[in-house]
Amino acid sequence: MKIKNSESFREELTLMGDAEYARFSSSLLPGTENVLGVRLPAMRKLAKSLAGPDWKENLGKLPDDMFEGFMIQGMVIGYAKCPYEERITAIKEFVPKIDNWSVCDSFCSGLKFVKSEQERFFDFLQDYVNSDQEFDQRFACVMLLDYYIDKKRISKTLRTLKIVRAKEYYAKMAKAWAFAECYLRFPEKTLPVLEKEKDPDVRMKAVRKALESKKITPEEREEILALRTKYVF
Repeated sequence: MKIKNSESFREELTLMGDAEYARFSSSLLPGTENVLGVRLPAMRKLAKSLAGPDWKENLGKLPDDMFEGFMIQGMVIGYAKCPYEERITAIKEFVPKIDNWSVCDSFCSGLKFVKSEQERFFDFLQDYVNSDQEFDQRFACVMLLDYYIDKKRISKTLRTLKIVRAKEYYAKMAKAWAFAECYLRFPEKTLPVLEKEKDPDVRMKAVRKALESKKITPEEREEILALRTKYVF
């Protein structure tokens, strides 16, 4: 599918919206405007149709000022069949525009190509790991969470998470979420790192996130709860 012009696409996207669902979605996205209420499966279907040979041209015609238009941009970048460097260029242009957790996390989950490019992409990710921008940091943490928590890479992932200097809410939440998932999969390696995390807010959020999981064993629950007695949150 090829977008004829931005205005016609806006009209099409608007017709796909649901006012009640838009109100619900907006309640989860404080500060995000122009939410139409288009359901996620419909956005994915549309993004796949736009991710063909004309994907770069389509990307330039997708609106930045509508939540769903921006979300679809991220999906197209993930679905497009293209060389590594072309996709990296698109990612570099997209990430600085991210301003809410939903677009960030959806974008990260759609970058499946990373599974076959883990070493190269890990090096690319370091600029975001070392950034002082909230959603650069969230992008880095969620990418680590989605693609780098495994037996081979857990130690490197934990070292990298320690580097992230999260100051803002959505970056802290992502860092804590990543720590929690590391703990649930590799508790023995993660606990010593989490104990030394300097930000008590991140530690607290990581503990809470881990305790919410159905995967946690009674022994692990007791172990991670002990952090609450070691530290004042």
